[in-house]
Amino acid sequence: MRLIRCVGAVITRDSGELLLVKRGREPEAGRWSLPGGRVEAGESDQVALVREVREETGLMVRAGQLVGSVRRPGPGGVTFDIWDYTAFVTGGELVAGDDAADVRWAGDLTTLALTTGLAGVLIQWGVSPPNSMRP
Repeated sequence: MRLIRCVGAVITRDSGELLLVKRGREPEAGRWSLPGGRVEAGESDQVALVREVREETGLMVRAGQLVGSVRRPGPGGVTFDIWDYTAFVTGGELVAGDDAADVRWAGDLTTLALTTGLAGVLIQWGVSPPNSMRP
């Protein structure tokens, strides 16, 4: 199994809304997920997280604590080893960029097509928007 290290950002507003990006590329193009992506050679998770959020959402963030990690199958037999961290917006303007087809603050995730397993881990980690999903 070939692992590819990735990071994701769990970013919420005071209202409880969660920042999501609509994937513009495979795997799971057209589905909503946390902003994030691959850790490049020589990058720390925190540096990769800040870069990926900026590329996908236009927002500048400060990386926070590890929330959890998951492994998801990728194309060609690779496995994405994804480490998700809290992040806090420090500036920028929300706009879809890079490989994101769209970006939004979401308070109700029940109407969105989420990436495989995302709803379950958000509930497990206690970071889903209030009253937006049922276990």
